[in-house]
Amino acid sequence: MIAFDYFSPTEYVFGPDAENRAGELTASKLGKRVLIVYGKGSAERSGLLGRVRRSLTESGIEFEELGGVEPNPTDRLVYRGIDLCRQKKISGLLAVGGGSAIDTAKAIAGGVPYAGDFWDFWAGKAVMTEALPVGVILTIAAAGSEGSGNSVITKTEGEIKISLRTTILRPKFALLNPALTETLPPFQTACGITDMMAHIMERYFSNTPDCEVTDRMCEGLLTAIIAEAPKVMSEPENYQARANIMWAGTLAHNGICGTGRQEEWTCHAIEHEISALYGVAHGAGLAIVFPAWMEYVSQFNSAKIIQFGKRIFNVDSAPEAIAHLRGFYRSIGMPLNFHELGVDSPDICLMNEKLHRAKGAVIGNYVPLDNVATAKIYELMSLS
Repeated sequence: MIAFDYFSPTEYVFGPDAENRAGELTASKLGKRVLIVYGKGSAERSGLLGRVRRSLTESGIEFEELGGVEPNPTDRLVYRGIDLCRQKKISGLLAVGGGSAIDTAKAIAGGVPYAGDFWDFWAGKAVMTEALPVGVILTIAAAGSEGSGNSVITKTEGEIKISLRTTILRPKFALLNPALTETLPPFQTACGITDMMAHIMERYFSNTPDCEVTDRMCEGLLTAIIAEAPKVMSEPENYQARANIMWAGTLAHNGICGTGRQEEWTCHAIEHEISALYGVAHGAGLAIVFPAWMEYVSQFNSAKIIQFGKRIFNVDSAPEAIAHLRGFYRSIGMPLNFHELGVDSPDICLMNEKLHRAKGAVIGNYVPLDNVATAKIYELMSLS
């Protein structure tokens, strides 16, 4: 293990009707005038936004609203939110939804007190030192943004998708009611499962020795997700299965699984170029990226992939481990190649060029990859 600092200030309220505590938590952690950030209408149609408004009003909280967040959120709504917060003297952000709403709220929160362009933080031109506080009411178990300091935003000009990671953006609270996820379409549920598994595996596939505790934490979460996934797919209203999946998604990305080890994140970088260019669901993109990455890097470093196979799928080789992972993705309806993802003529040269422009000539820690290697990984996604 290597030395680490771990800071997790988020208060989690988990269980039925957790959203009804929105007013109480907002009053104590976000201030008296908040901006509610949400998606394209499901929170309104389900009655969730109505309950949130009522809870805020009963607690004496004034609020403005910013709806219309889309998957793979872009800078356009962030700029609108920053302007609105400044005009209305907003004291905090309340995100209602999944990763896209939360990441948008975080970007707005970081942009409001900054005199320059919020994108400076994502582009690495400035370091975020302050932000408005953010709270979350989670409706999708997937991104884990409810417990992390990460925010992924796409710059519309140039279709540049970048993740920022800073403890300043960790939410002050997250309200987690598994029942809110019961009406999700099966594909969205499966994408969320794939996403949270990827968050764990980006930390698990590490060359840092003597990380038995976090190895076992990662393996335990992955095993639980794989066991619960068929239940939520076949029984959408199974509250206990939904609860296990929701909590796994939070633990997958609140940083605890990465303590004491060097992390990877190559697969996320590779996938960001796919979803930035083609607008595909992030989890679906990861389903084709991770096995292809494993297939390529196992030629040079197979130790952790073999351990993964033994401990997760009870198989003895890297090829078997990869085959079982693909089989699991197939079982929950995930794509396994570009064609199944809906991309019949992927522009591998463009994605690869943008990848290395953003991340440098060589990326990755488990196996360092140059542009020739990453091009081969993109090509493997066409063959799977």
